[in-house]
Amino acid sequence: MGVVLRGLVLDYAGVLTDAGASELLDVLERARSVGIRTALLSNAASGRPVRRSLSAYFDEQVFSGEVGVAKPDREVFLLTADLLGVPADACVFVDDAARNVAGAVAAGMVGVHHSSVSETLTELAVLFPSLRLP
Repeated sequence: MGVVLRGLVLDYAGVLTDAGASELLDVLERARSVGIRTALLSNAASGRPVRRSLSAYFDEQVFSGEVGVAKPDREVFLLTADLLGVPADACVFVDDAARNVAGAVAAGMVGVHHSSVSETLTELAVLFPSLRLP
């Protein structure tokens, strides 16, 4: 039996700013309700513009400008997993930039390359069957 996935990490720009992103926010709410830890990981300089508006969906919010390391550096993925209290290999990372997904995979996470909300939802349904996504 493989590792049980217990962490879900999403990028902001290009993922949560995509058309239909409210469906991803619904997934985050559902994930948190079943004990899956969630994090926002952004290369933004600061989290001030989005931190409050998204706090209900994330256990942790990591902004590269605040922690001093940026995607695709493996250290930022390991830091995020550590903040969640979940091993990197038990986390899924979603980003629209392939190089960032590759960085997450190099750090041990499962990577999902976001190209549309519907495709990402399909992948998350396979990775997290307990969420019972449509």
